[in-house]
Amino acid sequence: MATPVHHTPPSACPTCQAPLSVSGLHCDHCDTEVRGHFRHCEFCALDDAQRDLLRVFLAARGNTKELERHLGVSYPTARARLDELLTALGVASPPADRQTRRRQLLDAVARGDIDVEDAMAELAQSTSG
Repeated sequence: MATPVHHTPPSACPTCQAPLSVSGLHCDHCDTEVRGHFRHCEFCALDDAQRDLLRVFLAARGNTKELERHLGVSYPTARARLDELLTALGVASPPADRQTRRRQLLDAVARGDIDVEDAMAELAQSTSG
């Protein structure tokens, strides 16, 4: 038996864009099929890059500095990618006001999650954008 190619399933109906439900599972080893109505996996709709980002973030126990190193990007870019991931999962939080975000950045610097230069860069970006 040839090894099947696995694709990321669509999350919305191609006809009407309504959410799709999972109604079948298949064993590639013995060809068994199971039919029914199954709970939707919120992580299944993520693309490969988003799943990788989530894995690295969790493995780093939420340490943004480690995420920056893995991605090879600056703190503001890593933060933007995390925001995109949260949006894709439907758990994006409302944007923090400037004073709250400043406090969050200072706390992150104090914990060693980011360095002062990255915090300053994000502050500059948030005041200009």
